[in-house]
Amino acid sequence: MENRVQQVIKKLEHLPSDRLSEVEDFIDFLSQKDREHRMRKDFAQGAEASFQKVWDNEDDSAYDEL
Repeated sequence: MENRVQQVIKKLEHLPSDRLSEVEDFIDFLSQKDREHRMRKDFAQGAEASFQKVWDNEDDSAYDEL
């Protein structure tokens, strides 16, 4: 990974400053996207226990076979 980072750094060193701003914006976008993905995943895992009672019940067991 370190080698890959160094390769990216070398490429960045050759970009004009206005392009560096674009790269920085894109990095921020990717970071935000990752945070949102983790947050949705964490929320889903947290909600799963709450919905377990609703999903697993005798009245709705017929739907388990669909």
